[in-house]
Amino acid sequence: MKKIVLAVVVVPWLLQAQSIPELFDALKSHAQIKADTMMVKKSEVKKKMVKASLYPKIDLFASYDNYNEATGMLPVPPNTLMSMVQDQSIPQPFSNNIYRAGAKFSMPLFVKSIYTTAKKAEAMQKSAKAKKRINILKNEALIVGANANFLYLVALQKALDGKERSLLATKETVSIKVNNGRSPASALYKINDSLHEIAIAKNNIELQKKKLISSIESLTGIELKAPVSMQQMRSYTKGSFGSLKPLEEKIQADRIDLKSQKEKLYPALYAHGSYIYSSAKAYNNGKDINEEYGNIGVVLNIPILDMHQYDSVDLAKIELHSSEVELEKLRDELSAEAKMLEESLVLLQNSKKLYKESVEDKKRLLKIAKVSYATGRLSTEEYLRYEDAVVAQKANLYKTEATLWQNEMQLAVIYGNNIEEMVK
Repeated sequence: MKKIVLAVVVVPWLLQAQSIPELFDALKSHAQIKADTMMVKKSEVKKKMVKASLYPKIDLFASYDNYNEATGMLPVPPNTLMSMVQDQSIPQPFSNNIYRAGAKFSMPLFVKSIYTTAKKAEAMQKSAKAKKRINILKNEALIVGANANFLYLVALQKALDGKERSLLATKETVSIKVNNGRSPASALYKINDSLHEIAIAKNNIELQKKKLISSIESLTGIELKAPVSMQQMRSYTKGSFGSLKPLEEKIQADRIDLKSQKEKLYPALYAHGSYIYSSAKAYNNGKDINEEYGNIGVVLNIPILDMHQYDSVDLAKIELHSSEVELEKLRDELSAEAKMLEESLVLLQNSKKLYKESVEDKKRLLKIAKVSYATGRLSTEEYLRYEDAVVAQKANLYKTEATLWQNEMQLAVIYGNNIEEMVK
């Protein structure tokens, strides 16, 4: 019984991340990244398959054939056949029923396109690995952004709690005044209405938190009960667009593929051979006969006309050009996006500083407004505006902080920075 209770207590704790690195570790073992891992493994197997075509191919076989006319078990030289015809006691290697067993092999001695295709497979493997890394960065950025918004919502909720406590304290004072006839009942109604708006806002915050929790759980498999703390260790590092690395590697593979398709029109040299053991009853005298037959040779294959391969070359050219156009398009988009985000960071940092100063000013004004309202020098509507102003400005501050996190992470992905080194 104690073991069962312990399991109930421990399992939820294990599923609750305590830090951002724990969420990153969970991401790498979740299904989102496993799919990219399988693509990397698939590219590794394809590379092995190409290199395997350079090795000999050996097959064993066994067969039985029935013919309507006696058929040769192996080629017989004319002089040998003449002696067999003259002496019918010699079993001739012809029969209607022939059993065969043996082996055959083939091996490319020089096929230029195979070596080039192997290089293409290596480039595609690099592209798959680069794509996996960028997808990890994108998902890590989503986790950081979602957690930043989670922190923003929790902070906003605390600000609303503070406003609620302030209004409840004021409500007690106003209730006494209303009961004594010193204040109109409408003042109490207005405060109650503000409390209802707070309750509605807090309910909406809970709905938004559920969505953020769900998005993080979909990436990591961990259901957060509260946001984890985050600390920025360093800012993003500007440089080349690392997020384009998968496409750049693919373009390299496309170039190699075009070369490979052209090389398939080159002459190719193959080795081949076989060994066949045949067994049958000779058609001339019915005696058992067993024969062995083998060969080994070299074949030079020279393509003269192969329209299908010409089309394959054209298709490879189009694929390469399409990838190059896509790279140019994405580079222009990322350049514009990075410029916008970098310029926004400066403005957001300034806004954060101004919001902090504004929140402090509004807190001071609220204290003055409370005194004025208590002495009857301020109407209920005016007092409530001061309460609203503090929370609204806090919301702007927290939202700006969350947006700063998101912009930093977007730039980190664009430049291919290591997010795990940036956030702890």
